[in-house]
Amino acid sequence: MDSPLPDDIAQSVRRALAEDVGSGDLTAMLVPAEATGTAELITREAMVLCGTAWVDAVFRELDPDITLTWHASDGDHVAAGAVLCTLSGLVRPILTGERTALNFLQTLSGTATVAAAWANALVGSRTKVLDTRKTLPGLRAAQKYAVRCGGCSNHRMGLWDGILIKENHILAAGGITAAVAAARQTIDAGVRPQQVGSDPRGHFIEVEVENLAELHEAITAGADIAMLDNFSLEGIREATHAAQGRIQLEVSGNVTLERLPELAATGVDFISAGTLTKDLRAIDLSLRFRYNLNSV
Repeated sequence: MDSPLPDDIAQSVRRALAEDVGSGDLTAMLVPAEATGTAELITREAMVLCGTAWVDAVFRELDPDITLTWHASDGDHVAAGAVLCTLSGLVRPILTGERTALNFLQTLSGTATVAAAWANALVGSRTKVLDTRKTLPGLRAAQKYAVRCGGCSNHRMGLWDGILIKENHILAAGGITAAVAAARQTIDAGVRPQQVGSDPRGHFIEVEVENLAELHEAITAGADIAMLDNFSLEGIREATHAAQGRIQLEVSGNVTLERLPELAATGVDFISAGTLTKDLRAIDLSLRFRYNLNSV
């Protein structure tokens, strides 16, 4: 898959290993230090693979001499029972890294698999499915990479790369018009938030609206995108008619996989869903030694 990897992989892996290994793997010490072997990493269910770089980093951190041979790449659809990777080397570090490696792979593959289902539901549509900031703490960049592996798109990475004016911001700033004006001043002062749902990205100002009156105010104020929060299907249709291309529209709230086609048929630009990253079910993976262990 042609998508840039996050730059925090090594940091995330070290933190995860420290959490699991601590001062040392007491159980792995039951195996002779010189024992070598070959293990296979297998998926027990159909999935979209994601997280190979994290697995590589785990074993590279523990023993750079371990050889990993991947039989699929990030973004690939893999059938149940497939061997994803073959590992060869000293047994102790393979055992020590097993759970940390699987935790990354099962989580990111689970995210990518869900994203693929959502992307498939809108094949041929111009509407993009976006993720949100509802991610696992410490794994945001990783999960957003997984969303891209599955074929969906990213919204903001965080609070620093986009302006999304929500209900509480509107109340605190004194209304939509005042909030958008303040956002424009922020951008004019040199802060350059990024463009939602595209790459490379430019600046954008997005406003959450709850009715057509707020939509009209957002348009008049000069917002770039309006997030239609929990609008009914008919309300979304009315909003697209009212917008007349003057503002991009994003649907959020009460979004399910089954509703994607009808929501996209209204002509909105984006559909965002926290489900892609927060309602996570890990993929069932297994690491098994398949050959007799050897002593060197």
